[in-house]
Formats: sequence, C-alpha cells, structure tokens
Amino acid sequence: MKEEEKLIRFDWAVKTILRDKANFDVLEGFLSALLRDDITILHLLESESNQEEERRKYNRVDLFVKDSKGRHMIIEVQNEREADYLERILFGTSKVIVENLELGHPFKEIAKVISISILYFNLGKGDDYIYYGTTEFRGVHTHNPLIVKERVKKPENHDKIRYEFREKDVFPEYYLIHVERFEDIIESDIDEWIYMLKHDVIKEEFHSKNIKKAKEKLALLKMDKAERKRYERYLIDLASEIDVIETAKEDGIEIGLERGMEKGMEKGKEVGKDEGIAEVALNMLEAGVDRDTIMKFTGLSKEAIESLK
Repeated sequence: MKEEEKLIRFDWAVKTILRDKANFDVLEGFLSALLRDDITILHLLESESNQEEERRKYNRVDLFVKDSKGRHMIIEVQNEREADYLERILFGTSKVIVENLELGHPFKEIAKVISISILYFNLGKGDDYIYYGTTEFRGVHTHNPLIVKERVKKPENHDKIRYEFREKDVFPEYYLIHVERFEDIIESDIDEWIYMLKHDVIKEEFHSKNIKKAKEKLALLKMDKAERKRYERYLIDLASEIDVIETAKEDGIEIGLERGMEKGMEKGKEVGKDEGIAEVALNMLEAGVDRDTIMKFTGLSKEAIESLK
C-alpha cells in the first residue's frame, strides 16, 4: 500500500501560507465542512492578530467571510497552548467585535463572530472531539428560549420593497476541536479534515470540498530550503514546549506523591489506611495528575477518585 505524502502541520500553515489569498480555498474547505455551509473568504482582517511576525504560540487568523445566504461574519481560527484558555477565547472574540465596529457607528452593525479553536492539548473533560457553544436566553420557569426578531428589507424588484422578520443572531459562537480525541473514524466531511489535523496526511479516498487542494498546497516536499529551515525550527520549539509540559506533569506526580504520602501516613495512623490513600489521591489531583496515573499509584477506582472532588 502506498504511503500517504506528509503535509505541513496545520498550525504552522495557519500562521504562514494560509494567510495568502491564493490559498484561501484550503481554509474555505475546512470552514465549509465544519459549519456545513458554503463559506467564501472575502479578505483577511487587518488587526494585531494578523501581523506577519514569527510567533511560537500565537497562531491566529481573523477572516471576513460570506455564507451561502449572503450573510457576512468574522471567523477567528486559532491554535494555541495556553493557560486560562476559555478566558483567552472570550477576550479574543470581544476584541474582534470591538476592533471591527467603527467609533460612532450604530450597534446594529456589530459583526457576527465565530471562534474556532483547534486544540492540540487537553482542555476539560468530555466524550466528544468537537464542542459547540453560544449564548441563548431561556425562561427561568418554562425553560423555553426567548426569540427576538428584527424587521429587514427584502427587495423584490426595483420599484417594490417588502419587509420580513427574521431572528436576530448576534452572539459569538464557539467551536472547540480536540484533535487528539478524534478516533480516526471518518463519518463526515469535517472528519476528513480532523484526520488531516491529527496525522498531517490526506487519504486518497477523501473527497470533501477543497481537501485535494490542501493536499497539494500543504505538501512538505514543496517547501524551499529557507521555508523548510523555518518549519524545522518551529517543530524543534514545539517539541521543546511539549517536553516542558511533560516534565512539569512528571514533577507534579512526584510532588503529589511526596506530599500525599506524608500527610496520608500521618492521618493513616489516626483514622486508618483508607483515608491516607485518599489524601494521596487528593493531593495528586490538586497537583494536576491525570486520573489514570492516580488509579495506578493508589489502587482507587475512577469513581472513588471522582468523589474526592
């Protein structure tokens, strides 16, 4: 079986070649698959997030796009490893809204913002690899949604204008894509793109919009010498960053064990072995140790560890 051609990592591509208008079709294919709509990128927004500078962590691009209904919106695509990530994306969408509403203009001109985060790290607990969120209002007693509509002009011809009412859709929407949680089962167009995000390859049988163009434009072998050198430097920095995270995790396990054992042994003398082990597990949790490791070191069940919180 022929080995698939290796591609450039998507997080590198977002901060480099995909900012070129000639390569917008790659992002259009990805966005169309995720949003299940025909997305056209009109232009890159000129903001500080799109400055052409070398960044190790900030891989973010803001796009002004149009959907199949002719609606215009801003889409923010970002790949970042960062503490307080939810606060970061909240700040990001708020900043994009403010940056793109000119001073003195009415609030009705606020642009719809969709934030898409491609996560190469673990964020929270869950059993899916794509999460969606937005703001909606529901009755405290009835739990039914509040529907707010606006009157808009709908021209029928040159002489007659008809009005129609449509629901207002102004609040930001968020998509969180957990790349490593994807189990390589292809069931939809977006699954093909997430497979590419995870493995840096595109299979011959993939057929979603523009994914073949992605295979052509993200080919690693097409890099010139200078581009390859910058890319290799990025991979080295990325590997170093991951190593720091893993080292911190191991240190956290060791500290958790030491602190937990000390406290656990003291308490164990008073109230027994079980509480001592629970203390060990609790300290490991507070140190950021994952559940599987705690189970291995303490012998506690997943349920018992969850109850400690």
